[in-house]
Amino acid sequence: METTSPSDARRLNPPTPASPTRLAAFFTLIRIPNCILIGLAVLVAETIGLGGLPSAREAVFGFLTAFLLLAGTMVFNDIQDVQVDRVNSPDRPIPSGRVSIRQAYALSIVFSTLALTSSLVLGVFTFLITLIALVLMAYYNTRGKKTGLLGNAVVSFNVALPFIFGGLAVNNLRPLLFIFFLLAFLANTAREVAKGITDVAGDSSKGIMTIAVTQGPKRAAQLAATFFVVAVLLSFLAPVFDQKVSMFYYPGVVIADLGFLYSSYQLTHDPTATTVRRVKSQVLVWMLLGLVGFFMGGISAL
Repeated sequence: METTSPSDARRLNPPTPASPTRLAAFFTLIRIPNCILIGLAVLVAETIGLGGLPSAREAVFGFLTAFLLLAGTMVFNDIQDVQVDRVNSPDRPIPSGRVSIRQAYALSIVFSTLALTSSLVLGVFTFLITLIALVLMAYYNTRGKKTGLLGNAVVSFNVALPFIFGGLAVNNLRPLLFIFFLLAFLANTAREVAKGITDVAGDSSKGIMTIAVTQGPKRAAQLAATFFVVAVLLSFLAPVFDQKVSMFYYPGVVIADLGFLYSSYQLTHDPTATTVRRVKSQVLVWMLLGLVGFFMGGISAL
């Protein structure tokens, strides 16, 4: 008797465009939690810049720009990563066949175009910084990824950029925003370096020179932990550079700092793919708590 493999079954009975399976695949491609987090970072930056809540227009278009831009670049990232994902993550939407390359390209273009349009509503400078972010991520996804730590830095620059974007959106770049930019940059660089531990097999086969590939998982874990610790130490300097920081800054930031230190401990004591996957999820929580602290510290004028 003939048997039908799962991939054959998908080709013979593809999910309809509106099916829950297809929608779930698209949501997985976009990485909704990451997009929401970066959108919230813009709202926090706008609040810090103003010392109060932004207008509805600034809030809505600021959030949408960040959300849509990250969604578009995440999809493009998966398109470029399809060969590596066939080794590292064959269940991802594109290598598994749930989303075609053509559909992914269309989705990425639509999201990126909407992000640029949304940024233009807020002004010329916000449009330019969005365009720069888009170009940087296109470079990373096509060439920069293979450079290892430099590629990690490009990604982290874009992840931290909402703090500058939010200040520009409300025409007030407070010194505090540059400090938070640096903290977000360091924390995300640590996360990117650690992520390389889970992808050693696929990355090495494609010549992607992550720290985990060139120096081993242990060294990558140590470097990631170092970035986390430096970010924790610098977080206490924010009030030194901006005298308007509220005392409410500390509760959320201290809890986030303890979380980063805990994740650092886990990484250095067990630098395995299983630990890294757990830490990746933890770090998103610590970043969200840090955002709460940034928000509370920046609304001293309320």
